[in-house]
Amino acid sequence: MRKYLLASIVLVLAQVVSAQVAPPSARPNVIVFVADDLGYADIGAQRVAKDVKTPNIDAIATAGTRFTNGYVTCPICSPSRAGLLSGRYQTRFGHEFNPGQREVPNFGLPLDQLTLAQAMKSAGYTTGAIGKWHLGYTPEMHPQKRGFDEFFGFLGGSHSYVDVGPGRLPNNELRRGDTLLKTVTYLTDDFGREGADFVDRHANDGKPFFLYFAFNAVHVPQQAPQKYLDRFKGESNEKRLMLLAMLSAMDDAIGEVLGKLREHKVEDNTLIVFISDNGGPTQHNSSRNEPLRGRKSQMLEGGIRVPYMMQWNGHIPAGKVYDKPVISLDIFPTALAAAGANAPEKVKLDGVNLLPFLKGESELSPHESLYWRIGSHWAIRDGNLKLVNQPGEGTRLYDLAADLGETKDLSEARPQDRKRLQEKYDAWNVQNTEARWPPQNPKKGGAAADDAADG
Repeated sequence: MRKYLLASIVLVLAQVVSAQVAPPSARPNVIVFVADDLGYADIGAQRVAKDVKTPNIDAIATAGTRFTNGYVTCPICSPSRAGLLSGRYQTRFGHEFNPGQREVPNFGLPLDQLTLAQAMKSAGYTTGAIGKWHLGYTPEMHPQKRGFDEFFGFLGGSHSYVDVGPGRLPNNELRRGDTLLKTVTYLTDDFGREGADFVDRHANDGKPFFLYFAFNAVHVPQQAPQKYLDRFKGESNEKRLMLLAMLSAMDDAIGEVLGKLREHKVEDNTLIVFISDNGGPTQHNSSRNEPLRGRKSQMLEGGIRVPYMMQWNGHIPAGKVYDKPVISLDIFPTALAAAGANAPEKVKLDGVNLLPFLKGESELSPHESLYWRIGSHWAIRDGNLKLVNQPGEGTRLYDLAADLGETKDLSEARPQDRKRLQEKYDAWNVQNTEARWPPQNPKKGGAAADDAADG
């Protein structure tokens, strides 16, 4: 194990040292907010659900750009986060499934994969992680061994909002670094306090900072203090009431962090990203994915298309709606570009720097095609066409421009398009590797029906 760890560290250092870094004055802070199990419609800025109250998240869209075709790399939690933090399709290195509520010996983002935190730290950034990790439980997988200077949160896939204990997973206690904590108020409030404190300490300390703020809200268990429930007294659906309250708490926490940026007069010099890790598991938490069909754990749009927005005052257009497909993989190279750092030479990122597209310097689409795989579930989007294989439905072809709800299979009407997309998917898929651990429920095709409760 020691030999493997040493080899991995040497590889990462070799990759990072090659980065070229801009002078400190030109480097913005970077904050990536990640919501958990949030429905596509469950943000006010999406202009679908009228019952949500998300003024702080909406403010990011108002001050920046909102992506209507924003995707993640997987419809469940851990693989999605592995893709975001590596900038690579996680199927390239076997991080294909959630571990579920069990100990998996080799579970975690492989040590030979460079993380965004390691790249930003190499570029001279102070790095912090707050919230849900879900990328490994063992000591070598700890966030502070993966490029983060600071960590406040838990290592598993789900956690009580009112208890510091491990819940259903071992090694899942709330912790600061390696220190287990003894008290919690309401976890989302605690995360907001920690995020504000991180900005307080690092906003003007002479170095830019990178903060990865990964909420567990609005993931089950559904728990919320009365003060948040009282904001939605007219809601009679108990699950929906709890979701709205939990979402409002998350919005408040984001507001605390944004408020500190403004207090320290560094908001204009901060790249801010908001995204969800996958679509909403409606049957578990009454999330809403309209106008999309499907939900978490599915390759339909409702499982992989998510709220996604980006703000950097003076650099990214304000109030813009961007309709071309983008993906969470793009966060890594966009953050590096903003930092004035080159991508490490030995790392082949699958994402692209979005800044030229958002600034209008390129009229092309950032991606010709996007791909997904989890077990026997898979999909490819090429332009407006999407070929998706859903167990129980088979392989179907949709035109998302004409049929956003994925209701009309065009396989028979457009056989050449189906064949072309199948060939493109197959060519991409041969570049992937086998899963490093098995799915929790192999009979479900790899994306378990109860993954919504497991992360």
